[in-house]
Amino acid sequence: MASTPDSGVGGDGGTLFRRVARALGSEPRDLDELRGLILDAQRRELLGHDAHKMIEGVFQVADMRARDIMVPRSQMVVVEDDAELTDMLPAIIESGHSRFPVIDDNRDEVVGVLLAKDLLRYCTEEERTRFDIRDVMRAAVFVPESKRLNTLLQDFRSSRNHMAVVVDEYGGTAGLVTIEDILEQIVGDIDDEHDSEEDFAIREQAPGAFSVDALTEIEEFNNFFGTEFGDDDFDTIGGLVSHQLGHVPASGESIVLDGLHFRVLDADSRRVREFQVTVRRADADAGDPPSMDAADQKR
Repeated sequence: MASTPDSGVGGDGGTLFRRVARALGSEPRDLDELRGLILDAQRRELLGHDAHKMIEGVFQVADMRARDIMVPRSQMVVVEDDAELTDMLPAIIESGHSRFPVIDDNRDEVVGVLLAKDLLRYCTEEERTRFDIRDVMRAAVFVPESKRLNTLLQDFRSSRNHMAVVVDEYGGTAGLVTIEDILEQIVGDIDDEHDSEEDFAIREQAPGAFSVDALTEIEEFNNFFGTEFGDDDFDTIGGLVSHQLGHVPASGESIVLDGLHFRVLDADSRRVREFQVTVRRADADAGDPPSMDAADQKR
């Protein structure tokens, strides 16, 4: 009997999938057969939709590398090793992150990692005068761009480290990756206390100009703007626009679709987060722009 292939995720991945295969009444010979078996189990409602997506996420993680999900160097929130505490606090507070690469004069050189929680002891005026980042800075972990995510996840678990600096073939900083980035590939976006549940998916910025969350469902987008984008192939407006452009767009890129001007406000190498959508003047003259009453839907 052919054995079920190892999933490549974690040390016991192969055992896990053998158990799944046996529970479903078959042992596939390769990954394609295993995927087909799991898809069939979902169709027969033996697996829920969310469970199926998570299993597919595990497969994807086994095939991905650090460069595929890293935050690029240009978008890293960093602190300088000679900065005063009062100078670095605004950026730390605004970002809401818990870990920050520490750089020297050269942004390409990460010399350590600062944990936001380590700054709590310097809340008093007396302690603040004693602040020296070298007293609290921790050693940075470096991984190559080609590091497989399944191996990196195992390293994170064993070392209890949550962030790694990704370096290119020349040893320069290419970006960073966190354990949350990897887990999100499996379970989807993980919101934390800094992610507001009250944010609207579509917000009016000015007459005829709107800020639109890229995760806005196409049906909701159509209802608001009166468009007729199809949702057979894509669930979100971000997926639709990325497909039309042929790549994951960078901040500042724009495209006109169905009389609407889309400009990317926020994006990284993996996905778009936010668009500015403007009703073009020719269309605006034909009728009033959408009313914000139609946007009374939350994410």
